[in-house]
This record gives sequence, C-alpha cells and structure tokens, in this order.
Amino acid sequence: MKLHIFAVGRKMPAWVTAGFDEYARRMPRTLRIELTEIKPADRTMGESVVQWLEAEAQRIRTALPADCARVVLDERGELPTTADLARRLGRWQQEARDVAFIIGGADGTARGLQRDADWLFALSRLTLPHGLARVLLAEQLYRAASLLAGHPYHRE
Repeated sequence: MKLHIFAVGRKMPAWVTAGFDEYARRMPRTLRIELTEIKPADRTMGESVVQWLEAEAQRIRTALPADCARVVLDERGELPTTADLARRLGRWQQEARDVAFIIGGADGTARGLQRDADWLFALSRLTLPHGLARVLLAEQLYRAASLLAGHPYHRE
C-alpha cells in the first residue's frame, strides 16, 4: 500500500521540504509516502478562479493512480481525531488500497474533485499555508501509522 500526496505548488521553502522528508522517512516500509507536486494553473487575465481550479483538477486527475481512495483536504471537511485517521488508515490497509491525499493550490480545489472524493478531510478549520499542510499531513500519517503499530498514544 502506498500513500500518495498530490500537492498543487512548487518550490517550497527548505523548512517545508525538511519537515516533510523527516516524517516521510519515519514511515514504515508498508506505508510509504510519495509526494507529487502539481504545477499550479497559470493565473492569466480573462480566466476565472473556477477555470484555474479546473485546470489544476485535471492535472491531479491525470496523476492519480487507478482505483485509489481519494482524500481531498479542505477546511470544511471532516475534522477527525488522530485515532480516527488511524482507523481509516487501517481499513485502507486491509483493503490493500492505495490512498491519494490531495492538497489544493492557493484557491483550494475544484468542486468536482471534492464531489468525487471518498473523504473530505480537514487538518484544521484554520487556513494553512500549503507547505505547512504538507508537513502536518505527513506528521499525522506518521502518528496514525505509529498507532496502528501499537505504539502508545498520549491521549488514551
């Protein structure tokens, strides 16, 4: 099983890369994280935000693996606990299903991507910088994997 993260945006600051890489490195071999950066839409005059979002959505759809669970990150999504995330991760492992986590660009994600998602997931109700969302997602996936491996959880 592979955990894919598709993130709109490129050229993240060094601290983002370092933080993401640290948590990705800690993941067990059975739950590897693979990051794919998606080129943002060109913000040209005469096009609307909806058109930009749809261009990014098309790039994401093209990159998605076949038959993967699709998780779109959005601040209006479900706000699970770490234990909830671990349970979902465990179910996906039992199904031997790859999972694609989608982090939109500056304007979010297209409504069609949200509608097609298996899960609309919020890391926070706060608006997060996209680089920080990558790091936070990787950390939470690491924490969820640790719970599945039987490591103690400080909240229980």
